[in-house]
Amino acid sequence: MPDTRTHRGPGPRDREWFGVEERPGLATAVADLSWLLSRGYAEASSLKLVGDRWRLVDRQRTAVRRSSCSDEALARRRAKRVDLGAMRGRPLRIDGFNLVLTLESALGGGVVLGGRDGCYRDLASVYGTYRRVEETRPALDLAARWLAAWGIGPCTWLLDAPVSNSGRLAAMIRAKAPTWRAEVVPDPDPLLAHPGDPIATADAAVLDRCDSWFNLARALVEAAAPGAFVVDLG
Repeated sequence: MPDTRTHRGPGPRDREWFGVEERPGLATAVADLSWLLSRGYAEASSLKLVGDRWRLVDRQRTAVRRSSCSDEALARRRAKRVDLGAMRGRPLRIDGFNLVLTLESALGGGVVLGGRDGCYRDLASVYGTYRRVEETRPALDLAARWLAAWGIGPCTWLLDAPVSNSGRLAAMIRAKAPTWRAEVVPDPDPLLAHPGDPIATADAAVLDRCDSWFNLARALVEAAAPGAFVVDLG
């Protein structure tokens, strides 16, 4: 079935599953899963154990998984994080789809998760196909405005070539700011993890391998989308 969505908004029952009454239980589930991961237990079996314990639906389990990390991973990510004040005048490599989807979700009323490591992550998914929505241009506009205000750049956006319409999104990005580059590559992850300039991503595997990172998605949401549907489980 073709994707006909025009907004990156909430799921039909997200207001119920991620409402104020559900959040304490979800936060405890994140703490429980993180405890298990810290002691070397496998993620899949640990998530099932925690999800069953707290009677979570699949979408809540996805949120708990994306928000959790081991103590070791948490310490490693904190040690490599670059604060906003240290980013002025510095180049930045950006995980393109990772950032765009989170900003689209924040502007469209979709769930934005606050994870244990402080990152903001969305619940949207791209399985081989990216479809532009009404929030796409505003998301790029706010990124251009705030990155310029903070004096960050030049910026290189990396987009996954296997995802359809990545070339079109790259063209939109290049047209948005003169100091932006957008490259469509087979796999951005090894390029982001490679030593070099700071990166912007919330991808856990990349965060654990990179040299340094800036929490760009969170900084942008807090600066430009104060009404976003943020569910802080950290």
